[in-house]
Amino acid sequence: MPAFPLPETTPADALGGPALRAFFELAEYWKLRIADQRKLLGDPPESTFYKWKRQREAVLARDTIERISYLLGIWKSLEILFPDPAQADAWLHKPNLAPLFGGHSALERMLSGNVADLYVVRQYLDAQRG
Repeated sequence: MPAFPLPETTPADALGGPALRAFFELAEYWKLRIADQRKLLGDPPESTFYKWKRQREAVLARDTIERISYLLGIWKSLEILFPDPAQADAWLHKPNLAPLFGGHSALERMLSGNVADLYVVRQYLDAQRG
C-alpha cells in the first residue's frame, strides 16, 4: 500500500483543460470559424464542442489531444518563421504554391479532417525552419 493515495486521473486526463484553453486561444489568433474549429478537433458533436468552449475543461480522447498538439506545433513553427505575429497567423489562410498545398492554403489542407494532414503541415513547417 503506497504511503500517499494515488491520483484518480491519469496524466492524459489532466491534459484536457490546458489543451482546450490553448486551442481556443489559438482559434482566436487564427480567426477560425466555428465549423473550422470543430473540424480541426475531429468533428465532435456540436453540444460537446460548445461544452468544451464554455467550460474549457474536459477529459479528451487521445485523438483530440494529438490534434491539438499538432496545431500548437504549427503555431510555434509559424511564430519562429515569421517574427511578426500577424504575418504568422495570416500565413495559414493564404494560398500556397508549395506542391504540398497545390495553390490552396495550409488551413484548407488541415481541414480535410484527417489528423495526418495536421502532421504533414507541421512537418512541412518544421522542415522550413531547418
